[in-house]
Amino acid sequence: MTPRTILTSLAAAALLTGCSDGASGERARTQIWAVGSSTVFPFTTRVAENFGRNAPGGAPRVESMGTGGGIQAFCAGIGPQTPDVASASRPMTSGEFERCKTNGVVDIVEIKIGYDGIVVATARDGSDYDLRIQDLYLGLAKEVPEGAGFRANAATTWADVNPALSTDRIQVYGPPPTSGTRDAFLELGMSAGAEKIPALAALKASDEDRFEAVAHTLREDGHWIDSGENDNAIVQTLTRTPRALGVFGFSFLNQNASSVKAASIDGVMPSIETIADGSYPLARSMFIYVKKAHVGVTPGLQDFVREYLSDGAMAPSGYLADRGMIPLRADDLAAQRALATSMTPMTAPSTAD
Repeated sequence: MTPRTILTSLAAAALLTGCSDGASGERARTQIWAVGSSTVFPFTTRVAENFGRNAPGGAPRVESMGTGGGIQAFCAGIGPQTPDVASASRPMTSGEFERCKTNGVVDIVEIKIGYDGIVVATARDGSDYDLRIQDLYLGLAKEVPEGAGFRANAATTWADVNPALSTDRIQVYGPPPTSGTRDAFLELGMSAGAEKIPALAALKASDEDRFEAVAHTLREDGHWIDSGENDNAIVQTLTRTPRALGVFGFSFLNQNASSVKAASIDGVMPSIETIADGSYPLARSMFIYVKKAHVGVTPGLQDFVREYLSDGAMAPSGYLADRGMIPLRADDLAAQRALATSMTPMTAPSTAD
């Protein structure tokens, strides 16, 4: 342990176990506190319920506020007024890591907990969709190429984007900017789709920042609708609006298979198998981030992480699989369990904001 790590741990201990925190007047906290992704929320909640049966501080407090909002709260500092764990449906960015560091959160443990896919879905009685990855960009981007530049996206139906698609109006309900699902959709769907278009592939080669700005800017004319952090609310909206599409995590599709159905992307349907093997284009990994300075201070924190990676949770027939989690492969799970034991801090990520 480095001198800086020792000082940080001592500071956390003073804040968490002292009579109160001088800045906020908040008393010591014995309950584990986890915040973050709405996609990961059902999994963390289930682990918390299981862990809480024997935990000294009771079941951990779990809050859904989106990946970005959760990491922001996590990175605010150390002590009882800040969370112990942030869940995320995408990796932490370099900017978030630096903000953590600025606020004294210098030892962060990154644990991969499983896989998920982003689905584009509609009501069971809606149209069937076989989308090309570029259809996502062409239907939902604020600007599309024209000549040597760009113009406002004028497509109003999916058939305007691709004659093989439905004549239904482009109306897509999706997560807001604070959501990791939104971030992953922009990267895995919008950017990947933009790269299929020659003019944008050339732009990426010449000016990657400009390419990202164009590929990641969604329409603001009513064809894309931000729908909050609750993916279940998007599912419910689709049942009332059968001609609309929604963007949310695969686990919510699994839980609502009787009312919604997925579109295929480049001919591949989302499933446990296609997400785990990476053949589904919108597959992603999910994470929890642990504040090492709180380990040994917040009672049971390391044991909570171990419960997340336990056989009972992570086995193919485990309780997280019942909620739609796509488990880690055996070698990957072993590596994450080793991290949960050693609590080795992550290095600065290369992923930018």
